[in-house]
Amino acid sequence: MKLTKTERMELQRQMSALNGRADAARHARLILLIADGLTWAEIRAKLDCSDSYISRWSKRFEEERLAGLFARYAGRERYKVTDHIEARVLAWTTKHKPSDGSTHWSSRKLAAELGGDISHMTITRIWAKHGLKPHRLEGYLSSNDPNFETKAADVIGLYLNPPQNAAVFCVDEKTAIQALDRKDPVLPLSPGRAERHGFEYYRHGTLSLYAAFNTKTGEVLGKTADRHTSAEFVAFLTDIVVNQPKGKEIHVIADNLSAHKTKHVDAFLAAHGNVHLHFTPTYSSWLNQVELWFAKIERDVIARGVFTSVPDLKRKLMRYIRQYNKQPKTVKWKYFDPSRRITPESIVTVH
Repeated sequence: MKLTKTERMELQRQMSALNGRADAARHARLILLIADGLTWAEIRAKLDCSDSYISRWSKRFEEERLAGLFARYAGRERYKVTDHIEARVLAWTTKHKPSDGSTHWSSRKLAAELGGDISHMTITRIWAKHGLKPHRLEGYLSSNDPNFETKAADVIGLYLNPPQNAAVFCVDEKTAIQALDRKDPVLPLSPGRAERHGFEYYRHGTLSLYAAFNTKTGEVLGKTADRHTSAEFVAFLTDIVVNQPKGKEIHVIADNLSAHKTKHVDAFLAAHGNVHLHFTPTYSSWLNQVELWFAKIERDVIARGVFTSVPDLKRKLMRYIRQYNKQPKTVKWKYFDPSRRITPESIVTVH
């Protein structure tokens, strides 16, 4: 079989096209192999094809040249998802439960429930289009604080428009941090294999971590304690005052823990008129920026940490805080629509 220069160039283009059809590339390679003088046995080995395949497409090329390599049939028309089908799938997904007692739908269960008229892949595409994820579950906690609006406005106001020449701290304690030591050695990360920890561990004890997050600088003042009592909280407030210029106004945002509202705390506030305590609404810890930093230290140090003792846990927590304060990061607090009233349904995001 002889090819013109133009035909060879076109066949080579089809064979090497990255976004072309696979069958067209295979046809082009077949003709090029024949033109290069390979036997049918050699072609069968290279293309993993039959003699009938070689005969059919070589004859088509001899009769029609390049035009003969195109498939005779374009295939069936692409299946289209109509608005009626989408509405039916969405209605069943959101308004019905599986008849077998399951708590949520899978694409195959819903396809069977709809009588097999709609494939499970079609259902998956409809779910993806509309952002439906029946397998996912998220928890929430609604605040029942009657003064939610007032307290939330007070806290968010400190973030968006803090008083001049004043320091704003988000304060909280991370309690009962366990000093866990592994009975078996940790197997380190290696190519193709994640780091592995043994299931059995020793409990060496617990401690609490107090943290004050400076909303202006992002720096964290940290302190560990054996217990989280009102006395420890007052001692930590004293540390905050000591680390600020004398007489500077200090605003402290805290949650509604009983240890934050004792007579000891009231006495401290009476003795330090420059310290002002602001409480977040009930069940609204998301308004306290230090919770974001606690999530960070949980991921970076605590969750996968191996601690040989409580002092070892304390040492590693404080070392992390010191290193973090070398390059602290503030929280970019953004309220989507300040013109709306602040209610439990308001949309607030943290970046």
